[in-house]
Amino acid sequence: MTLAGRMDAFTLGRVWDRVLDDARELASGSALLAVDVSGVSYCDGAGAGLLHGIERTVAELGSRVELVGLSAAVEGHLKPYRDADAIDVQQPARRSSRELFREGVIAVGNEIRTQISFIGEVSRALTESLVQPRRVRWGDALKVAEVAGFQALPIVSLIAFLLGVILAFQSAIAMRQFGAEIFVADLVSISLFRELGPLMMAILLAGRSGAAFAAEIGTMKVNEEVSALTTMGLDPVRFLVVPKVLAALLVAPLLALYANLIGLVGAAMIMRGFGIPWVAFFQQVSGAVTLADLGSGLFKAVIFGLLVATVGCLRGLQTGNGAAAVGQSTTSAVVTAIILIVVADGLFAVLFYQLGI
Repeated sequence: MTLAGRMDAFTLGRVWDRVLDDARELASGSALLAVDVSGVSYCDGAGAGLLHGIERTVAELGSRVELVGLSAAVEGHLKPYRDADAIDVQQPARRSSRELFREGVIAVGNEIRTQISFIGEVSRALTESLVQPRRVRWGDALKVAEVAGFQALPIVSLIAFLLGVILAFQSAIAMRQFGAEIFVADLVSISLFRELGPLMMAILLAGRSGAAFAAEIGTMKVNEEVSALTTMGLDPVRFLVVPKVLAALLVAPLLALYANLIGLVGAAMIMRGFGIPWVAFFQQVSGAVTLADLGSGLFKAVIFGLLVATVGCLRGLQTGNGAAAVGQSTTSAVVTAIILIVVADGLFAVLFYQLGI
């Protein structure tokens, strides 16, 4: 077979199938098909694709192709096609459910170990900051506290108010059958102070601040600003993480306390509609809530704030390359923080029960 002239994307479309058919016909019953390409004046990727198609068509018939007069340029165009054929593509072996379960357990264990190690590193940096307060970037910590705390007041107010309204309304409907509407104040106040206030605050903090921490540090990691800090001899944990953790530890109990008060206001408005005066409602609340209820809720809020801040910063420092990695870190920070909050809340419930709190 002899090929001559220009072999490019504009000229081969009309003759592509005919050339392959002729190659198939000439190679039938023969061990070798010689293709003379010495007369080819120009060959691009499309021409190399046709030559490679001839080689594959003839190989399917049990023959081989010898390209006569092949130039170095055309051979360079053919190399990617031949390299692709040389790759042995194998389907990944199917793993058993036992192997998948083992890998999942190992991944969870590694994640827990990484989280505990990072919390220990942050605790060390916080201890050093308490010993030497001048090393803390207090200006950045106050800015983060303003964003995470003060700017979160509108959404916290809305959610807490609606939570108090829903709790009071649903409880009052059931209590009204027994003439015990006044005890709705006990139910709502204890639920908010011990459980719902800190939990709701922590979830909102994870969605707002935890995601923001991960995105901010993740963007710095992608832009190699974290590497620049390390090169200059600055500890990224002390320089970036400590101000955010201090801000979260400061605003978390304050937001929880604020959410409790707003929730009580919402519940009091509903109970006013059921004939319970404001004064009677808040007197009932003051008699139902103890310092242990308030203290346990604020303690949980501090731990939740620590978890949200450390998870967000850790996911930011673990960010890979590219904008997609920043999005993955942000999503992972929110999901991981919420899971840890729920797990910690369950552990606190068991612990407080055993301690009689």
